Amino acid sequence: MLSYCRSAALNGIDAYDVNIEFDISGGLPAIVIVGLPDTAVKEAKDRVRSAINNSGFKFPEKRITINLAPADTKKEGSVFDLPIALGILAATNHIPPEALNDYTAVGELSLDGSVRPVKGVLPIAADLLHRGCKKIMVPKENSNEAGVVEGIDVYPVSSLAESVAFFRKEHPIEPYRIDIEKLFEESASSDLPDFSDVRGQLNAKRAIEIAVAGGHNLLMIGPPGSGKTMLSKRIPSIIPKMTFQESLSVSKIHSIVYGLSQEKTGLILTRPFRSPHHTISNAGLIGGGSDPKPGEVSLAHNGVLFLDEFPEYRRDVLEVLREPLEEGKVTISRASGSITLPANFMLVAAMNPCPCGYLTDPKKDCRCSPLMVLRYRTKISGPLLDRIDLHVDVPSVSYEEFKSKEMGESSSSIRSRVEEARAVQRKRFEGLSIFTNADMSHKHVRKYCTTDEESEELLKTAFIDLNISARAHDRILKVARTIADLSHSETINAEHIAEAIHFRAMDRTYTD
Repeated sequence: MLSYCRSAALNGIDAYDVNIEFDISGGLPAIVIVGLPDTAVKEAKDRVRSAINNSGFKFPEKRITINLAPADTKKEGSVFDLPIALGILAATNHIPPEALNDYTAVGELSLDGSVRPVKGVLPIAADLLHRGCKKIMVPKENSNEAGVVEGIDVYPVSSLAESVAFFRKEHPIEPYRIDIEKLFEESASSDLPDFSDVRGQLNAKRAIEIAVAGGHNLLMIGPPGSGKTMLSKRIPSIIPKMTFQESLSVSKIHSIVYGLSQEKTGLILTRPFRSPHHTISNAGLIGGGSDPKPGEVSLAHNGVLFLDEFPEYRRDVLEVLREPLEEGKVTISRASGSITLPANFMLVAAMNPCPCGYLTDPKKDCRCSPLMVLRYRTKISGPLLDRIDLHVDVPSVSYEEFKSKEMGESSSSIRSRVEEARAVQRKRFEGLSIFTNADMSHKHVRKYCTTDEESEELLKTAFIDLNISARAHDRILKVARTIADLSHSETINAEHIAEAIHFRAMDRTYTD
């Protein structure tokens, strides 16, 4: 007897339909799964057999052939357990076969018949409407992430027996939904570290404010203990809250890698802050593997990627950052195919000025030779530095500043200025596919970053004396545009250009 059931699988962060076909015929009892299943999919036959028997149904002792179509695409994971069990039960008339026609089912089965959560439910649910299906059955723990998708009826189940009773119309299940507007209204970031805790470092705080306001990349250079990491961890507290679409794109990536069954809201509501260790590999940072998966640059999408001890990362690892920094996405190609993943993040890097760390410290002597300092700094290539808009020196904090009882400016105060600058940029780029000054192409720079004679003379001097590239020239103009936005100025003045040039510390170092 033949039956059919509908499920879904992932290719990158996009989902595609998997139509599961069942044929139960005479012969020696066996279960054959075809359609390029991986080991986890092949093992489904044992989980399904036990789950059906332990749920009070009789497993057919016949030859069962299961085809996962399209047959030329590799299928991975335990997501097909529930639809396989439902299809077998439909083929043996425990469920009316036509009852499964309008539903997509995903879920892993325990041996006792309970349904366990799986990864990737959010992107599967988000893409259902485009594939002509409006009903999905998911594990109860995955109901929050599926429920945030508008236009889809989500039916959460906790066991195989419950799902069978639903299709027999013996146990009604109300579609599960989440109030998105209420969700975002209740979201709060009060538990984030606040800039008011930071004493001194006004120059670094100013650079961070400019970087966040325009979405620019930032490099901080200073001795150990100067506060580079402390400042970096407070950056999420001044970035404007994510919109629903931003949150959805971030949550889809995290759903694939980690799953969101532990997220009570079903969405990632705070911007990601990723801080990988410097021993990370190329695949760990950029994504990859035999079956490509997102890396740290994609997990930091719409958030911050913080690389502490910047020169300690392997040079080949750092060089793979060039494409995502320039394009805001990364394409991974393998023999099995290629996927394009979003990677529009704000890079924040921190480094010491030399191997011992005390080259610029007035109180401690540096133990490094000029050659050691040169080798240390040249671990970061010129092309990569070109893609970092602001380089700022972070000196040691004096004892007076450290013991001062005067609180620094709060994150909420800084964020209000950042939001005003971002609002100006949204209005400027309305109708375009860019949202911040950092996203501008050369064409946009020429249109929106016009300068007067005095500003042009400053740029010319910097171009010649610092020997900066054409890319760095454009990035100085982008930063100057952000500084002007923070100053509520429609035009870029010489003072804006001067401050943007001031925050190119490594350009000055490389010309020494």
